[in-house]
Order: sequence, then structure tokens, then C-alpha cells
Amino acid sequence: MIYLFRHGQTTFNRDKKFTGFLDAKLTKKGISQAKKIAEILKNKKFQIAFYTKLSRSEDTLKYVLKEHPECKNLIKDDRMIERNYGVLNGILHKDFIKKYGKREYNLVHRAYNHPPKKGESFAMVEKRVKSFINFLIPYIKKNKINVAISAHGNSIRLFRKIMEKASVKNMIKWEIPYDKVFVYKV
Repeated sequence: MIYLFRHGQTTFNRDKKFTGFLDAKLTKKGISQAKKIAEILKNKKFQIAFYTKLSRSEDTLKYVLKEHPECKNLIKDDRMIERNYGVLNGILHKDFIKKYGKREYNLVHRAYNHPPKKGESFAMVEKRVKSFINFLIPYIKKNKINVAISAHGNSIRLFRKIMEKASVKNMIKWEIPYDKVFVYKV
């Protein structure tokens, strides 16, 4: 089984900033959401947990791991890191809209093939997420294990697209909650 979840709310999420590769910290609400994920997963078993180099991923996972002494192997893997918003990292959404308009915001925020300057499109993120999945599934089968993955909204969006064989049109519409676990049987 794969247990996939998003990190809790960060200061940048709360303030509606493009976060990307910047290292925003969890808010009090984000910590509460991490604890909710821990509660959801309390009675599940997994032997390996994946996280990214960004503290919001690792910090959320720490709350989950308090209930899982069986999980001895933690692996940092940045193929599941957030989408890089390039020059937009740290910019408020409203400031971007004021300067460039809602249409451009919608392109940057949700268009599949439209990367921000020095950043990634969803198509680009999908390539690295697919690489992770292509590693992960045989690894799970070979070792007969369950895994937990503490990831980010946009990498989860593409993970779901691949695993659920969803269309780009559907994937673009998804909101990825901070307090839900996506479960995949392998």
C-alpha cells in the first residue's frame, strides 16, 4: 500500500504566496492538519517513509511517525518535491494578478504546459513524479512493504493523475487537501 499525503498548511499557503522550492514553515493550523494525518494513519502499517528536502514535508512526517515505530527507513527523495515556480517563488498571488492579470495567473497556476520563468510546468513535474513511481512500484513489490509519502500539493496532483489514469482536464481542477490521505494498492 501507498499512503500519500500533503504537508500541513504553511505560512506561504496561508498568505497565498507562490511557495515552490522556498522553505516555508508549518502554521499552527498546519501542525493540527499533520496531527490529523497521523490520526488517519494510526492503525496502518508502513515500513518506509519518503519526504522531500523542504521542512514542511519532513515536519509533517514527524507527527505521523510518532505512531509508527515499525517505520525504520526514512528516504529523502526530491522527485516528489513541490513544483518550482521559478521567479514567482515568494510572490503573493494578488500581486501577480495585479501586475499581469487573472488570465496569466490562471495560465501560470493551472495550465499544464505553461512554466513560469525559470520554473516548471505541470508537464515537467509529471516527468519526475513518473520517474519516482517507476522506481517505487517495483520497490514495493520486491520488498513486500507499505510506504508513506509526505509530499506537496502539485507533486501529489501529478502522482494522482498517473495512478488514477486521470485526464489533464480533471487533474487541473483538483484541490489537494492538507488533511487527507490518498491510498493506492500496489
